[in-house]
Order: sequence, then structure tokens, then C-alpha cells
Amino acid sequence: MKRLSVLLALAGCIAAANVGAAEFPASRIDQVLEKKKLTVCTAGDYKPYTYLDPATGKFEGIDIELAQMLGQSLGKDVEVVFVKTSWPTLMKDFLDGKCDISAGGVSITLDRARQAYFSSAIALSGKTPITRCENAAKFQTLEQIDQPTTKAIVNPGGTNERFARANLKQAQIEVFPDNVHIFDQILAGKADLMITDAEETLLQQKLRPGLCAVHPERPFTFAEKAFMLPRGDEAFKQYVDQWINLIKGDGTLSRVINKWLK
Repeated sequence: MKRLSVLLALAGCIAAANVGAAEFPASRIDQVLEKKKLTVCTAGDYKPYTYLDPATGKFEGIDIELAQMLGQSLGKDVEVVFVKTSWPTLMKDFLDGKCDISAGGVSITLDRARQAYFSSAIALSGKTPITRCENAAKFQTLEQIDQPTTKAIVNPGGTNERFARANLKQAQIEVFPDNVHIFDQILAGKADLMITDAEETLLQQKLRPGLCAVHPERPFTFAEKAFMLPRGDEAFKQYVDQWINLIKGDGTLSRVINKWLK
């Protein structure tokens, strides 16, 4: 009888705990399902991952497609809403709760990892130069680039600017605020080069004849792109990681990436 009383009391505690869990979702994933809405912070100025088309007012790119697929995996009635941010304000907007995830070519860095979780990697990356084709041979190494006569152009607030300032001590560094038209500055001869992610250089040399990616198969650095997730939310991270694993395994991820790069 005493054992029965103990078991009944324990069952009552478990039931109470389950009710509490239902009332107070332990994971962002529960909140997304309840709202039927997944919000995504994205800069909209970083092809091929994220681009806000001024003609249509809609976002497009690798991570935009993937975020829409992630939302669909949570339920056909889940709406995916994109929230415009910028690279300098990306982390603040995310921590302020303006979105559930951040996407759009976000590099995994240790300073970001101290404040947020990252999903499994979506793509490998690394920093490499892009320049006018006639100058490609003379900008092969950082030593060749880091000369007083070289003008390197960067977009503000992201990993490109941090890399340039950490590695270029003699070259001129110009910060250009428009990441969409920054490559036109190189074509026009107003800057010599930009050091950015290898996959972006491959896309830009296709979009802008006259520009050439410099050894994109051998970038200066190693990096990974991923979705940024709320720190400490293990359930959400495990779900997103498993979803990424599945789309890698069935070829969906490769098809999305190749659609934008090839």
C-alpha cells in the first residue's frame, strides 16, 4: 500500500511537470509551431546566400531557399518571414529577439559562438581575393597584396573587414557601405581588389565579366557557413542539425547550392 501511494504521488508529479512544460515551451521550436511562423534575420546584400531584390521586394539566394525549406519541414502552415538586418547589427538584432534564426552566409566565428548556437555547417568557405582579371597574377599572396600602393575595399562590420584589418598592415583599406555594388568599384578601377568568401568570388566573376576570382579552390582561410540559433536551445539545434543532415544525404543541399553558383 505504501509503495502504491509513492507511485501515485510520483505519477502526479510527472503529470504536473508535463502540464507545466505544455504551458511554458522549453524550446523556440515550440514557439514557432504555436505561432505558425519562423522569423529569419538576413542582411539581403550577400549573393549568393541572401539578396533583397529591389524590383520585387523579395529575398532570394541559397540561405533564403533553405530557410523556406526549414519552415516547410516544421509544417505546411508555418510561414517564413524574413527580417532585414545588416552585418554590423546582425548579432544585436538576433539577441534582441527580432528573429528565431539568422541566415544568409553567416560564418561561424568564435565571437559569435559565445553569444549564439550554430547549426551544422551548410557550406565550406574561406577568404580569397577577387580583382580585375589583368591583375590576378600579381595578387596571389597576402604579401603581394599588402603593399602601400594596393587599395583593398571591404564591406563594413563582417568577417571580410575583420580579415582585412588583421592581415593588411600596409595596404589602403576602404570601407564601402553598399555590399551589392562594391564589386563595381573594382571594375571601375576605384579599388584594386576585395578579399571575400570564395563562393562569392565565383558568383561575382560570373555576374561581372572582367573580374576574376583568385585561387578560390585554395582560399587563405577555412570557414563554415551555418544558421545562427538561440544559445542554449538544444532541442531547436538538434532539430535543425538533423534536418541539415537529411538534406545533405538526399542531395537537396547540393542542388540548391549549385543552382546559385553554377
